[in-house]
Amino acid sequence: MNSRKKVLFLSILSAFILVLFSILIANDNLLSTKAVHANAEVSLSNAKIEWGIKREKDHKQPDLGSRNKELIEKYNGMAMGNSEDKYIYLTFDLGYEAGYTENILKTLKANNVNATFFITAHYVNTASNIVETMINDGHIIGNHTVNHKSIPSLSEEDLTKELMNLHTAVYEKFNYEMKYMRPPKGEYSDRSLNIVTKLGYVPVMWSFAYADWDEAKQPSQNDGINKIVENVHNGEIMLLHATSKTNMEILDTVIKQVKEMGYEFKSLDEFAK
Repeated sequence: MNSRKKVLFLSILSAFILVLFSILIANDNLLSTKAVHANAEVSLSNAKIEWGIKREKDHKQPDLGSRNKELIEKYNGMAMGNSEDKYIYLTFDLGYEAGYTENILKTLKANNVNATFFITAHYVNTASNIVETMINDGHIIGNHTVNHKSIPSLSEEDLTKELMNLHTAVYEKFNYEMKYMRPPKGEYSDRSLNIVTKLGYVPVMWSFAYADWDEAKQPSQNDGINKIVENVHNGEIMLLHATSKTNMEILDTVIKQVKEMGYEFKSLDEFAK
């Protein structure tokens, strides 16, 4: 091999080694990055947190609690809007049909109010005609999971199924794609919210709820009205249960009184942080 060919060969060999070395470094960095992200996800706490708020008087916004607020902000969720706008976001949780939802929908339409209904697979399977009415009336359908299980108790695979099986069922049945989810029982964790958001969902909590869910222990109409109206506040995400006979009976009065107080009902799609 003459000197010119030898120099050319060495140059090509050096270039090849340099490229190979660069590829190895890049792959090592990629694996390291993946490992960091994987370790970060593994290290997320799965300690169950029960959503709760501390009410304030004189229509002031309640205290959501530092940990609640930290995690809902971390995952770009919704719990309460800003303190300046007199907006109310009306939401209902609905695991089964108790015979009141059609009248609730009529009341909402009569008052020109759009709400969000968080439903389970059982509700989709047993009251699909009502779900269709909700959608046609312009309401938002939210994901309350297939079986209403506490989400910190589920593996990532099981939680994914709980959300996406219902997501698929609603999409195939109504050509409607859900984007908001509410953790059943108000129970969640850092890890479970991480999974929820990875699936493209916005977690939605609340800044007002009251004891309205037990059909056998319904509050009186006056108690229900007073509890709701006395605690109304700017940016409120109001949680009611559509399985409540009292809520069906008082909804029209509540909406009218809240509007008379200068508040405006908005949908979650109009949420103002």
